[in-house]
Amino acid sequence: MKAALQHYHARMQRVLDHIDSHLDDDLDLDMLSGIAAYSKYHFHRQFTATFGLSVHRYIQLARMKRASYRLADGDARSVTDIAMDAGYDAPDAFARAFRQRLGQSPSSFRKSPDWAPWLVAFGPFDNARSKLMQIIYTNDDVMIRDVSPTPVAILEHRGDRTTLGTTIERFIAWRKAAGLSPETNPTFNIFRSERTPAVPADYSMDLCVGTDRPIDKDDDVMKAGMIPGGRCAIMRVVHDTHNLEPAALYLYRDWLPASGEEARDFPIYCQRHFSFLPNSAVHEVVVELFLPLR
Repeated sequence: MKAALQHYHARMQRVLDHIDSHLDDDLDLDMLSGIAAYSKYHFHRQFTATFGLSVHRYIQLARMKRASYRLADGDARSVTDIAMDAGYDAPDAFARAFRQRLGQSPSSFRKSPDWAPWLVAFGPFDNARSKLMQIIYTNDDVMIRDVSPTPVAILEHRGDRTTLGTTIERFIAWRKAAGLSPETNPTFNIFRSERTPAVPADYSMDLCVGTDRPIDKDDDVMKAGMIPGGRCAIMRVVHDTHNLEPAALYLYRDWLPASGEEARDFPIYCQRHFSFLPNSAVHEVVVELFLPLR
């Protein structure tokens, strides 16, 4: 049963991977069903049942999400070019769809993106990639490694996760102003609460950028801190980088009790590795999840 489920997941994952890497192509049902090795009739229904979205809707959201990244990241392309790449024949149609989904025009989002509606807008897309298609982890996915202590600048998010987008926006603006690019200074998240605590206001996470630069004690955004060194259990997460809870649950619930190891008194945290692809404003992201050990 487990082998059959893994095989099914692998076939569907091939489809998602193909869509991700061919967003500029004509992604028709015949071709995608062939990649999944299902008949077109059954594939359409299986995709919708598995991911909670139709194939067409999934592709729409994927293209719109890429367009939002290109706008926010200062891509030199015009809004018209970005609209065409997102599958729209006219910039007006793109602008209407963008505003309807994100509550801002493309030009307004380019100047000052509001990340809170963005998180809500792409919730169905992220659910399709994570919650509805569980990734099966094994002990082979975990390694133990000694890591060095890392000085960081920290922005503490405390409160309902729906407001996290505003915190992320402040974090990005601060590091841009400080000249601490993700290409040169590592990005960390320290998870101090569950992803969905019983009381939403109890959500707690630190956004960190690696730097040994002194932080002004009067800085109203960031403070200096340290991610301690030591032994850690580490998992690499590639497909599900927006929701690390399944991977964290595997480490705590399955791997840790069976390993004979003990967790250290420091929260689980991650490092986000951004791959800046040539001629692309879309960043490939690989996450390393760290569980500190004694």
